[in-house]
Amino acid sequence: MENLARAHLTRQRVALTLGALTAATVVILFAACAAGSVHINLVRAVTDASSPDHAILFVVRMPRVMLGAIVGAMLAVVGAALQALVRNPLAEGGILGISGGGALGAIVSLIVTWRWAASAELVPLCAFIAALGSTVLVYRLAELDGQLEPFTLLLVGVILNAFWSAAIMLINSVVNFYYVHSIVFWLMGSLESPSWREVAIVGVLGMAGVVLLIATARDMNLLSLGDEAAAELGVEVGRVRRIIFVATSVMVGAAVSVSGIIAFVGLIVPHVLRLALGSDHRLLIPASMLGGAAFLVLSDLAARTVIAPAEIPVGAITALCGGPFFIYMLRREGRKALPL
Repeated sequence: MENLARAHLTRQRVALTLGALTAATVVILFAACAAGSVHINLVRAVTDASSPDHAILFVVRMPRVMLGAIVGAMLAVVGAALQALVRNPLAEGGILGISGGGALGAIVSLIVTWRWAASAELVPLCAFIAALGSTVLVYRLAELDGQLEPFTLLLVGVILNAFWSAAIMLINSVVNFYYVHSIVFWLMGSLESPSWREVAIVGVLGMAGVVLLIATARDMNLLSLGDEAAAELGVEVGRVRRIIFVATSVMVGAAVSVSGIIAFVGLIVPHVLRLALGSDHRLLIPASMLGGAAFLVLSDLAARTVIAPAEIPVGAITALCGGPFFIYMLRREGRKALPL
C-alpha cells in the first residue's frame, strides 16, 4: 500500500524531488572541487590563470570530479534500468559480464601500451570495444527464438563474468609484478587523471543513454507487472528490452573504459531511492542519475583525502559501503521481495 500511495506522480512532486537532489549534488560537486590533499585558494584559482591553484582546480580536480559525477550517474541509472529489465533487485552492469569484458580489453591494451609504447588513448578505446563485444555476445547467447529472456540473460552474464575473471587472472599470473600492481589498481576502479576530452566523450554517451531510458520509463513500470500483462497494456516487450539492454551496455562500456570496475553504485543508489521515492521509473531514473553522481563524487573525495597524500581506489570505497548495506538489506527485508 505504501508503494501504491507513492505511485501517482505530480509535476510538483517531481520538481521538488529532483530540485532537492540537484541542489544537494551541486553542493557536493563544489565541495569536492574545493577539498583535496592539497589546500588551494579558490579566489586565486579563478582569478589568476598562472597560479598553481588554477592548474590544480581546472586541470586536476574539476575533470576528476566531473568524470566521477558522470560515471556515478551512468552506473546508478544502469542499475535501476537493469533491475526493471530482469525483475531482479541484484541486477546491475557488472553482473551481466559487460564490465568484465571491458576490463579484459583494457588490461590487454595496458600491456600492449607498456611493452610497445603505444598511445595511452588505446586503453579506453579497447575497453569500450571489448565491453560492446561482450554485450553482443551476451545478447546473442541469451536470445531464444528471437526473444531476449531475462533469466537467461542473467545466467549468461554470470557465466561470462566468471570467464572474463579467469582470463584476467591468467594474464596476471604471467606478467611481471609492476604490471600486476597497475592492473589490480585499475580493476578496483579509479578516477585518477582524466582529460577533459574523456569527460566530454563519456558525458555525451551517458546523456544519450539516460535520455533513452527516461523515454522508456513508463514501459519499465509496466514490465514489472510481467510480460503478458505489459503486452496486454500495449508494451512491445521485445523492443523495449532491446532498447534498455543496448542503452545500458553502451553506458557501462563507456564508464568502464575510463574508470575501471566500480562496483555497487548501481545497486546501492537505486535501492535507497526506491525505498524513499517509490518504484515509478519516471522519477526513479532521473533521481538515480543525480543520486549516483553525488554518491560516487563523495566516495572519490574520501578515496583521495582519507590517507592523503596516498590514494585509495574509489572502487574499494564503494565496495566497503556496498557490503554492509546489502547485509542490512537482507536482514531488513527477510524473505520479502523488494518491489520493482
